[in-house]
Amino acid sequence: MANRTDPSAKSIRGTNPQNLVEKILRSKIYQSTYWKEQCFGLTAETLVDKAMEVEHLGGTYGGNRKPTPFMCLVMKMLQIQPEKEIVIEFIKNEDYKYVRILGAFYLRLTGSDIDIYRYLEPLYNDYRKLRQKLADGQFALTHVDEVIDELLTKDYSCDIAMPRIKKRWTIESLGALEPRRSALEEDFEEEEEKEDNDQPADEPEDRTHEKDYYRGRSPTRERDRDRRRDSHRHRDRDYDRDYDRDYDRERGRGRDRDREKERDRDRYRIRDDKDYGRDREGRERKRRDRDRDSGRRRSYSRSRSRSRDRKEHDGGDYRKRRARGSVSPRRHGDEAEDGEPKKKKEKKEKKEKKDDGTDHPDPEIAEANKLRASLGLKPLKL
Repeated sequence: MANRTDPSAKSIRGTNPQNLVEKILRSKIYQSTYWKEQCFGLTAETLVDKAMEVEHLGGTYGGNRKPTPFMCLVMKMLQIQPEKEIVIEFIKNEDYKYVRILGAFYLRLTGSDIDIYRYLEPLYNDYRKLRQKLADGQFALTHVDEVIDELLTKDYSCDIAMPRIKKRWTIESLGALEPRRSALEEDFEEEEEKEDNDQPADEPEDRTHEKDYYRGRSPTRERDRDRRRDSHRHRDRDYDRDYDRDYDRERGRGRDRDREKERDRDRYRIRDDKDYGRDREGRERKRRDRDRDSGRRRSYSRSRSRSRDRKEHDGGDYRKRRARGSVSPRRHGDEAEDGEPKKKKEKKEKKEKKDDGTDHPDPEIAEANKLRASLGLKPLKL
C-alpha cells in the first residue's frame, strides 16, 4: 500500500508516474530505510518540511547503490503527484536551494516542454553552491546553474533517464516561446545609454570616433556585440545542424566501410576459389601420377613374377637334365659294388644277342633273324 501511486494521479507520458524511474532504482528506494521511516504518509504539505532538511543531492552511492534522501523525495513526489502551483512555488523558493532543485527536477520529469524552458531557464542566474554525492560516496561541489544546465541538455541526471524534450529553437519557430534574453542585456543597454549622454556635443568627430572605439561604440564592436547577443538563439540550432551533419558523415563512413568489407569478402572468396581450383588440379595431377606409378609398379611386379616362374621352370628342367647327365663321384667301395651289375648287364645283352640269332656266323641268317626280331618272330636255329 505504501508504494502504490495515488489513485487520483494522472498518467504522465502515457504511463504510471513512478515508472519514470527505472525498476532497479525503484526497488532500491522501496527497500531503503529513509523511504520506510521518513517518507511514509507524506503529503504535498508535509513534503516541504522534509525537503528543507535535505543537505545534498544525488542518485545512488556505495557498493550496493543506496538511494539518497533527495532521490527518495523525488520518488514520493511522483507517487503523490502534487499540483502544478506547488511545484512552481518549490522552484521560486529562494531561501532553500535544495527545495528549488527538488521542484526543478520533478518538473523536468513530468512537465511539458514549454513549462520546462519557461520555469527552469531563469534559474541560470542562481550561482549558489550545492553538495552532490557521487557514486563512490564522496561529495563534490557544484552550483545551481550547473544542475539546471544538466537537466536541460543531458540525457541522464542522478541515475535517472530524462524524458526527451524538443529543442528551444524548434519551439521558438512555432511561436510558442519567446526568444531567451540574458539578464545582463539590460545592464549593457543602460551603460551604453549613459555613455551616449555623457559624450560632449562639441567634441571633434575623429576624437569621438576614437573614444567610441575604445569605449566599445565602434560599428565593428557593435556588430560583434549584436552577433554575440543573438548567438544564444541559434546555438541549439547550430548544434543540431552539426549533430545531423556529423551523423550523416558517420553514416556515410559506415556505408563506405560496409562496401569495402563486401569488396574484400568477394576478393577473398574469388582468391579462395582460385586456390581451391589450383589445389584440386594439383590433387588430380598427383593422383594420376600415383596411379601411373602404381601401374608401372604392378606391371613390373608381374613381369618379375613371370620371369621368376620362367626361371624356375627352366631351372627345374635344367637341373633335371643335369641330374640325368651328371654322375656324382663315388668312393672306391661304391665302384666295387657297381662293378657287378655292369657285368651282369653285359652278360644279359650278350645272351639276348645270342637268343636273337643276330650273331649267327652266316650273315644271311643273321639278317633274317634281325628281320624276324623286328617282326616279333622267333629266330632261325640252324
